[in-house]
Parts: sequence; C-alpha cells; structure tokens
Amino acid sequence: MPSLRRDLYAGLKGRCQLKIALKGIIHGKFIELEQEPGLPDGQQVAVSVEPVSALIPPTNSEALVALRRASGAWADDTEGLDRYLVWNRQQRQGSRPEIPE
Repeated sequence: MPSLRRDLYAGLKGRCQLKIALKGIIHGKFIELEQEPGLPDGQQVAVSVEPVSALIPPTNSEALVALRRASGAWADDTEGLDRYLVWNRQQRQGSRPEIPE
C-alpha cells in the first residue's frame, strides 16, 4: 500500500469512519480482494456485497446507444450544450433572492 494512503489511515484512526470501495471474488465464505485494503490483520469490518455483473459496463454498446439517445440533439453538438449550461447557470444565479442576514 502506498505510504500516503497508510498515513491517511493512521491520521484518521479513531476519529471517523473511513469507507473504502474494493472489488473482489467470493470463494465460499471468503472474499479475495483485488488489492490490499490497508487495514491491519484482525480488524473487524462491515461488508456490503453487490454483484458486479448486475451493473452495465459503460463500454457496453447498448449502454452507449442509450446514452446517445438520452443526450438528444446535443449528442453531436457539445459546444452548444456547453453554451446552454453556462446560460442556464447565469439565469439561475440572477433569479435567486437575496437572503437577509
């Protein structure tokens, strides 16, 4: 584990709950992690398991087609989308009422 990550764990120990998302493979009652979790042996942890296969990978061609369809007319006009988003932010900022102190 890189020393920066180790230092982060050491600095946060006992002060807050640190959550880490890791991937692994289940073997019966054991989960083989793809990387070191950075916690000492014997450390109790809470585990939430979510099957990776249930997620649609972003490179799936059906997912990309759905994303293009959802983006509508801006699928081929990214500059136009950027201009609209800037304009939209400006409109929202101008219409916000002052909050009295």
